[in-house]
Amino acid sequence: MIVYLDASALVKRYVAERESNEVVELTASADIVATSVVSRAEVAAALARAARLRALGRESAHQAQRRFSREWPDLARVPVTEALVARAETLAWEYALRGYDAVQLASALAWREAIGEDVVLATFDRQLWEAAPEANLQVWPEKLEK
Repeated sequence: MIVYLDASALVKRYVAERESNEVVELTASADIVATSVVSRAEVAAALARAARLRALGRESAHQAQRRFSREWPDLARVPVTEALVARAETLAWEYALRGYDAVQLASALAWREAIGEDVVLATFDRQLWEAAPEANLQVWPEKLEK
């Protein structure tokens, strides 16, 4: 299985929260795991925000960030290009997505086209989760909690 993780799924690999174990299992069973290069900033922002809001201890957030940084080279990374951003612009309008969600969807679609194989998009963002099947991508998890 080939898996594409957006930032919401990636964070769950590094912070113990609901569905974290399932994300770890999904990525362990995957042949290839990919993400957009923008996920690097999105994950860092999510961890920093969790520390600011005290949802995560500052040291725990820094440990998660260090682990993510160590594992970053192991992920296949989809570059953000002018063409990809133009596609994201169209997807934002078509599926009513926020900016980075549109970039994530465009990245998953571009990666699928580049490798010529089916890709499973893992996300916990409801708008992206709903848009992915409409864009002919498999989505994971099968159901999202409300």
